[in-house]
Amino acid sequence: MKKKQYAVIGLGTFGYNVAVELEKKGIQVLAIDNDSEIINKISAFVTQALIADATDEKAMEDAGIADCDTVIVSIGESIETSILSTLIVKELGVKNIIVKSASSWHSKVAAKIGANTIVYPEFEMAKKLVDGIRSPNILEQIELSKEYNLIEVVAPEEILGKTIKSSGFRNNYGVNIIAIRKQIPFINDDGQSDMKEEINMVPGPEDEIDQNDILVVVGSKESLAKLKGDK
Repeated sequence: MKKKQYAVIGLGTFGYNVAVELEKKGIQVLAIDNDSEIINKISAFVTQALIADATDEKAMEDAGIADCDTVIVSIGESIETSILSTLIVKELGVKNIIVKSASSWHSKVAAKIGANTIVYPEFEMAKKLVDGIRSPNILEQIELSKEYNLIEVVAPEEILGKTIKSSGFRNNYGVNIIAIRKQIPFINDDGQSDMKEEINMVPGPEDEIDQNDILVVVGSKESLAKLKGDK
């Protein structure tokens, strides 16, 4: 099977880290930036690193952008440069284009000229920070679709010591517990008391919910908002 090939254009903090992490996952990465210092720095961590002008169609074609399965345009310093680069990548026939957005206007334009996915890391980080402040018991949240999310939540105090069935969790919140992460005490090799995590991937109605359990829950965004205590 042919290895997936990704290109990351623009190696600011976001683009640099995305490129390095993709390579760690076994994906071939072409990293492009017009700063020779950054290219020299990243060259040891990706398949190929090139100094090139992202707004030069010939330079992008020569770099092999058309051969990539996915191109991530992560140019933050200039919206105009990002848009022109996105257009060039689209013209070269790349099927999947991901654009790092700097604003709602940038997002709209990028979508209109062919970006398949828009990411707004600053907004997402701000939202995650605020969610963490407002709902400190929510440890992780993953959007499954426009209607449904998956979250990890510390087991609420009112259901501790109860079984899933007797807790009324589904009836009260309209969500399903799909896994439970438990902290189990054990004696380590040094003879000391310690804790280890065990995951119950298929919890049944008679499984008990204990203190410090982390519940993996799936449900509609409306139901999860109720669980988090959002108005």
